[in-house]
Amino acid sequence: MYLGMDVGTSSVKAVLVDDAGAVIAIAARELALSHPAPLWSEQDPDAWISAAIGAVDDLAAAHPRETAAVRGIGLSGQMHGATLLDADGRPLRPAVLWNDGRSHAECIEMEQKCPALHDIAGNLAMPGFTAPKLLWVAKHEPETFKRVAKVLLPKAYVRYRLTGEMVEDMSDAAGTLWLDVGRRRWSEELLQATGLDSSHMPRLIEGSDVSSVLSHELAQRWGMADGVVVAGGAGDCAASAIGLGAIAPGDAFLSLGTSGVLFRVTDRFAPAVGSAVHAFCHALPGLWHQMGVMLSAAASLAWLSDVMATPAPALLAPLGEAVDGPSPIKFLPYLDGERTPHNDAAASGAFVGLRGASGRHAMVQAVLEGVAFAARDNLNALASASSEIKEVDFVGGGSRSALWAQICADVLGIPVHRVEEGEVGAALGAARLGRLAATGEKPADVCTRPRRLATFTLRASARAAYDDAYHHWRKLYPVLKEF
Repeated sequence: MYLGMDVGTSSVKAVLVDDAGAVIAIAARELALSHPAPLWSEQDPDAWISAAIGAVDDLAAAHPRETAAVRGIGLSGQMHGATLLDADGRPLRPAVLWNDGRSHAECIEMEQKCPALHDIAGNLAMPGFTAPKLLWVAKHEPETFKRVAKVLLPKAYVRYRLTGEMVEDMSDAAGTLWLDVGRRRWSEELLQATGLDSSHMPRLIEGSDVSSVLSHELAQRWGMADGVVVAGGAGDCAASAIGLGAIAPGDAFLSLGTSGVLFRVTDRFAPAVGSAVHAFCHALPGLWHQMGVMLSAAASLAWLSDVMATPAPALLAPLGEAVDGPSPIKFLPYLDGERTPHNDAAASGAFVGLRGASGRHAMVQAVLEGVAFAARDNLNALASASSEIKEVDFVGGGSRSALWAQICADVLGIPVHRVEEGEVGAALGAARLGRLAATGEKPADVCTRPRRLATFTLRASARAAYDDAYHHWRKLYPVLKEF
């Protein structure tokens, strides 16, 4: 039996996976976000701990025998979050998250300080990454910066509290802008550009390696034996790839969770900074990946649900499982800025084309299409960086909607496959890494592909209309950027 934990933005999810690879139980605890100023996004690191322990408490209460049989634990987590610890390992301030946009000026400063940044890190300096956040803290909270002894990413902080060890895997570390991504080691040059050195960083390992063992106290609490190993784990996107069996070059998936990701596996370090494509290490040795990232995917639908005071399923139900063509309204899903392809933390969302006769259904459809158009931007960016993507598995909360899957197929022009366990991909991937660490099995024997539940393909009747709608939609961002 194996346990996977995913430290997300809105919740911590824990899953139990048996020796046959099946998910037998899921538990989750919600998390709160704080936005104390414009562009800011923060969380209390200790809330992750309470949620993680609480989720496993729930599993242990409902499934005591299975929980007691756990041999390996894997962790995945939201990437980029800056968790600043003092010399005693205690948080100095709330964690600054991946969707925080305050450090745009520091991104410019970092690129000026370190001209080799793109070659070493393989990525543009973006406010969502960890390193610019530390420059911001140094500038605006200097007393806090002086006390920083360690900088951990969210899942690494959870690991520290579960095991007492400060360790990070390559995939998550690649999202800091401090990693030499091609060589898979910390870069002293990049660290020095932010006033830090390798002593401020956790130890690095591969995602399938043993990082530590679960503490005796927590093993007792959950009825487990001593010596349960904790794997290196992965950032949430790489963990989702492990859960989907995306471990061969060319494998690709589209995830519409809080944020959106188009992910492709590569067998080499392949940066493409000109397209604002991310180039990161994968969670397994000898593999890397490219990503296009949207900062507000399913979060856009959640926002509309809150504004209209109507649950998302009730908003979607009247539209059925397919629409005849594009909405007359256009929506820009940049509620938290955008990464690929614009790299613009100040970008904002917008509805365009509203008329007196416009109704709720057209606005809901526009939100789904706006996210799909942004995904097409990402598809084009990855195609320009390497080869074309010819099909994708569809995962994340957005994958629950057959309508959204069909819209994505019509907009992207490629097959979109809904898969089994698509909503627990990151936690399942984490559990698989926990198994690899515990057993030493070959990744190909453990990281199998899930069953495809349905395939959505481009409808010939919709192709021309969606192509036209996308090209009109693309004109909106540069015009609205002026405002």
